[in-house]
Amino acid sequence: MATQDFLVELGTEELPPKALKPLSDAFTQGIAKGLKEAGIEFGRVEAFAAPRRLAVRIRDLADAQPDKSVEKRGPAVKAAFDDAGNPTRALTGFATSLGVTPDALDTLETDKGAWVVYRTVEQGRATEDLMPELVEKSLAALPIPKRMRWGAHRTEFVRPVHWVVLLFGNKVIDAEIMGLTTGNQTRGHRFHSPKTLIIPTPSDYEVVLKQEGYVIADFAERRDMIRSGVAQLAKSEAGGTAVIDDDLLDEVTALNEWPVPLMGRFEERFLEVPAEALVSSMEEHQKYFHVVDGDGRIMPLFITVANIESKDPAQVIEGNEKVIRPRLSDAAFFYETDRKTRLEERIDQLKPIVFQEKLGSIYDKSVRVAALARKIAEAIGGDPAKAERAAMLAKTDLVTEMVLEFTDLQGIMGQYYAINDGEAEDVAKALNEQYMPRHAGDDLPTTLTGCAVALADRLDSLVGLFGINQPPSGTRDPFALRRASLGVLRIIIERELPLDLQTCCEWAEDNFTVLTESNTAASVVDYMLERFRAHYEEQGIRAEVYLAVHARRPTRPLDFDRRIKAVESFRQLPEAEALAAANKRVSNILTKQGGDAVGESVDASLLQDATEKALAEQIDQQADTVVPLFEQGDYASALRSLASLRETVDNFFDEVMVMADDEAIRNNRLALLNRLRNLFLRVADISLLPSNS
Repeated sequence: MATQDFLVELGTEELPPKALKPLSDAFTQGIAKGLKEAGIEFGRVEAFAAPRRLAVRIRDLADAQPDKSVEKRGPAVKAAFDDAGNPTRALTGFATSLGVTPDALDTLETDKGAWVVYRTVEQGRATEDLMPELVEKSLAALPIPKRMRWGAHRTEFVRPVHWVVLLFGNKVIDAEIMGLTTGNQTRGHRFHSPKTLIIPTPSDYEVVLKQEGYVIADFAERRDMIRSGVAQLAKSEAGGTAVIDDDLLDEVTALNEWPVPLMGRFEERFLEVPAEALVSSMEEHQKYFHVVDGDGRIMPLFITVANIESKDPAQVIEGNEKVIRPRLSDAAFFYETDRKTRLEERIDQLKPIVFQEKLGSIYDKSVRVAALARKIAEAIGGDPAKAERAAMLAKTDLVTEMVLEFTDLQGIMGQYYAINDGEAEDVAKALNEQYMPRHAGDDLPTTLTGCAVALADRLDSLVGLFGINQPPSGTRDPFALRRASLGVLRIIIERELPLDLQTCCEWAEDNFTVLTESNTAASVVDYMLERFRAHYEEQGIRAEVYLAVHARRPTRPLDFDRRIKAVESFRQLPEAEALAAANKRVSNILTKQGGDAVGESVDASLLQDATEKALAEQIDQQADTVVPLFEQGDYASALRSLASLRETVDNFFDEVMVMADDEAIRNNRLALLNRLRNLFLRVADISLLPSNS
């Protein structure tokens, strides 16, 4: 089958910069998915995205769908012909529905009899006939929360669409997409090349735009140009290092078709303001990259990326310097004003701010968190008084001028203001560390005071919201309780804190008087333990390992983690599969014989067979070895030791009839198996691991 390259380009008004990359990815994936569903063969798929265009190029696209064999079964042969061999109404009806005569039909012999069938070859549709509808379908499925209309058009899209290129080889596919007639004409840079450009073939696309249109159509290429250009400018002009945040880099890439990095300066007096505030002013509002020296200190410089190659770059730089000056002046003013009022004097200002209608104000929450943080600090060997103090001050920076203007600085400014107020170092740090980890992979609190406040804040939210029956739903989690749960688990595990979730949640529950749900603490613990599943799956640990540990419901996260690691290590052993199968068999037998009612007291005088005596002896030896290991939390060593039971357990099941006629012997053997199973259950229910049984 012949192949040619295909190109579609949608030309628009400037697209939302934060949405450009997701829109491009979804558009590309939608077209590729449509081609697969249509059964059309194709080669490499290439995406292009710039402020005023979304484009997709498909290499080596087949010119048609493959022909497809079609077989449709009709009535049974017995029902298709009468006794004289003439077609019945059932047969003629089937033939008529297909638009053929009965003599065009075949028969199909099966085990269940003979059937009338219709066989034909359905010719594949031409690719150029299919592509317009595939493009339209992909555009309709784009993740656009709010579409707009423009002019007299009834068409809707994220921004007005002005042209559509649709090429298959050197031929335009004639169609109407987004209310526009397709063609081979694109447009260049709005200022450098505001003219129509002809795209002869799909392979010429980015070359024409770059050479004639001053447009770098490839998002990744533009991104790399900006990254290297910004880094080089910082090094060559100032001997510094540009700090390039990936999200900001994506946004700047989405704002520029022809990126030109330029360096500007601001007054050194602004360096007295915390660096985070300066960075927030530059990044959030102006999309500037900041520059640091060899010691990581911010320099009075910024790098902007212009979407134009100016003949007078100094004028562009000067304009940007004029814009950033009032921003930094505001930050300096806010910082100076905020420091005149101590954080403790702001505590009462939290009373009118609602945390949650039923759970009270931010002030009420602070009082609860302070009480809980005190208990947690004591449990982990921290300073209870410092934890309580930090928790009462934790949210006070929310009412400062700086944080009201730059909300992303909450916690960060609290730490600066606490230092200014002369608070203890741990207390000041905790005001920032309370929000750690802010996202997956983020840093954790470094101080025990910070850990106590971070845990208390999250646990208060979890217990409070579950207690008024407002847990997260499948689609809604307005208080970010999933993230809060993972934060609690990470802090406890990675900082190796000896905390029990059940105990901590009960402490939190004691601070409320408005909860309406029963067993709130247990519900929160169950919810948090469920979060472990995704946490471990991300680490490549199979769900069965999680389920085996979860079945025992250990409520100390550090203990849960040690069990997971031990079971994952055990699963790799050659004996694991057989022992998992044996545990499954034991579990089934015991369940049928009364489950928990079966004891584990073994009478040695009732042991008859040599293999059951050997098993009893080895279980005794293993108990002496592994019970101390369990008590130390060394589950990995304990499971490795228990793995040596495999051969003896296999021999027991091969040679011993558990369900003996003699009731005393039968019960003794059940107790022996129960004793075996309970040793493994000290870690996990390994009967849930995969086995051949």
